Amino acid sequence: MGVLCDYFHAGDGASAVELAIGPGGDWLSGTSLEDAGADWIDAKGIDPDVVLAQLVAFVESASVGSAFVGSAFVDGGPADGPELVWPDVPYPEGGSGEPGSPWETGLILQQLPDRWRDVLAALPEDAVPAVAARWGGIEELYFADPRDAEDAVVTFVRLAGRARAARAHLYCRCCV
Repeated sequence: MGVLCDYFHAGDGASAVELAIGPGGDWLSGTSLEDAGADWIDAKGIDPDVVLAQLVAFVESASVGSAFVGSAFVDGGPADGPELVWPDVPYPEGGSGEPGSPWETGLILQQLPDRWRDVLAALPEDAVPAVAARWGGIEELYFADPRDAEDAVVTFVRLAGRARAARAHLYCRCCV
């Protein structure tokens, strides 16, 4: 079983829910980001908590010239990380809750830290190959070709740049 992740930007959490989940959080509406007119990317198994967090750390280290300086890693992960936007927390104790609960969907929406957006958006083009080489070598990823890793880095950098220019936040819709 894999995790499908779509990244996009929106002005606020309510707008992000409308785009990624459906009007008023109606996950049964079958909303697609493309149909909703969102600026989005399909990142398949690039989850925000582990894989994208590592990309952000590698971009930061490229920016300051030494590994993980300034990335504020705590207990093996970034100190600032994605926050759950949908479904509402907390997860129901003892199971998924009521029949028809949004927790049964396997769908979640997370907001990424604005710092991550800014770090990614600021990556200079000439640093992309080195960052992609490091990121493409992590255990959680497999790219058939080093150029694929570079393309993925550039895709995230450009999305972050567009989000920053729009004064919007980055979000990730994940589905198990």
